[in-house]
Amino acid sequence: MDDLTAVAARLRALPPSCGPVRLIAVDGHAGSGKSTFAARLAAALGGAPVLRLDDVASHEELFAWVPRLTAQVIEPFTRGATARYTPYDWTLRRFTAPRALPAAPVVLVEGVGAGRRALRPYLAGLFWMERGAEESWERGRRRDGEAQSAFWDGWTVAETRHFTTDPSRPFSDALVREGQEGYVMSPMPHATARQDQTITHRDHLRPPY
Repeated sequence: MDDLTAVAARLRALPPSCGPVRLIAVDGHAGSGKSTFAARLAAALGGAPVLRLDDVASHEELFAWVPRLTAQVIEPFTRGATARYTPYDWTLRRFTAPRALPAAPVVLVEGVGAGRRALRPYLAGLFWMERGAEESWERGRRRDGEAQSAFWDGWTVAETRHFTTDPSRPFSDALVREGQEGYVMSPMPHATARQDQTITHRDHLRPPY
């Protein structure tokens, strides 16, 4: 489907999951197409805010960013307040001036690890970009060029370690595949989720994406 209007309508109908916010995660391997899908879904939602996890992570904390995200985004959202997070500049290698993120009815969070265990209790929905690791990484390497080759070598090791210990795919609500004319979505059977899945609002309303 190229038109995500129906998907957007179903997301709006979900119960809030983080204060008044319906927090929707878009996860998958680096280079799998998360940013593009999230941008299109945000547009279908009428300009929903998008939090990129690239802005939350850093060279020193590729995946150890949960405390910062919790303090700067999750905690304010639970109170219905506007979040203020400090985006990381990957060129300057430092965090920059705070940026506002409103507690809108639907907020998208996209990036590797968006559906991790620590965040799932606050999610109203979780999409997984269904593209294999090797293919995704190759796309990412082509996008970033030779100058980022060393970074990618380290990243693939870190990402593999992360998903081995804290997988997101088994807990996703829908698998998203890029097709010739947009996206194809396959709902994930509830039975595929592991027994240690945290129960949240979204477990009681699983929309047919």
